[in-house]
Amino acid sequence: MIGAGDVTEVKSGPAFRKVEDSDLIAVMRRDEEKVKDYAARHGIANWYTDVEAMLANSDVNAVYIATPPHVHLHYVEKALQAGKMVYVEKPLALDAHEARQMKDLLKRYSGKLVVAHYRRANPYFLKVKEIVESGLIGQASLVHLNMYKKAQSAEELSISKNKWRIDPAISGGGLFHDLAPHQLDLMVAIFGSPLHYCGLSDVKGTEKPATRVSGQVLFDRGVLFHGIWDFDRTEEEDLCVILGSEGKLRFSFFEGKPIVLERGEDIDEFAFEPLQHVQQPMIEQTVRYFKGEVDNPCTIEDGILCMEIIDAFTK
Repeated sequence: MIGAGDVTEVKSGPAFRKVEDSDLIAVMRRDEEKVKDYAARHGIANWYTDVEAMLANSDVNAVYIATPPHVHLHYVEKALQAGKMVYVEKPLALDAHEARQMKDLLKRYSGKLVVAHYRRANPYFLKVKEIVESGLIGQASLVHLNMYKKAQSAEELSISKNKWRIDPAISGGGLFHDLAPHQLDLMVAIFGSPLHYCGLSDVKGTEKPATRVSGQVLFDRGVLFHGIWDFDRTEEEDLCVILGSEGKLRFSFFEGKPIVLERGEDIDEFAFEPLQHVQQPMIEQTVRYFKGEVDNPCTIEDGILCMEIIDAFTK
């Protein structure tokens, strides 16, 4: 594992040991004190402050890149050069241009790479996809997404893990770049290939992230998606509604509220317990892909498309 921040403490890191035929045997972070502490707390045998040293460990055959996005391309190249398979966090890169460079590297080194759009394998979102594909809401036609969050306080922004996320040089953008990949990738996973996508945002230059974003995607199945993100609200909302010819579906991306299926006067709810390690189902599929048992659960092409949509909405 390259990078050992908060996202790896519970969401992902421990899952590598709970998945069959997988183990977490090495961690790398440039801060020696922090990486030693992480390795000790998680019982990881090997820790490094130098990526070349870690990649030289012949027992390591796959690498999880869990750093901020600005160094994803660098570490993807290093790992592929060393003959390691790669599982890389979202957003995949700073922009689509960097994502396409990763595709070139994959071809050059004949490697394997999975993008950590882990909601694709989450039972909650698999249920959303199942309901849509079953025809219970009829022919899907429109999707409305509202993502509203309160502005972060100066105190919150003084915390390192919050601060880097709104620095475009490190994150590619702001909270939109952090949260929207989950939402946009799932739309692609459910509705297939987009025919067209466009958007508007209040981004000014390249130094400040977009606070408000509005975007549309027209899918080749005739579904029109419209999303609004606003990170400077007094109230918060996390809602996605899929409208079909015979009903509609309501769910949240981050709050874990029950999925609500409405068909006329009939209302059904589907509740799911939160996963202990939210990335575990995706890590299981990734390990199986690395072993040659299943297809890639989220390809570099999927990652590039998501970055292209994000770029279109914000640039």
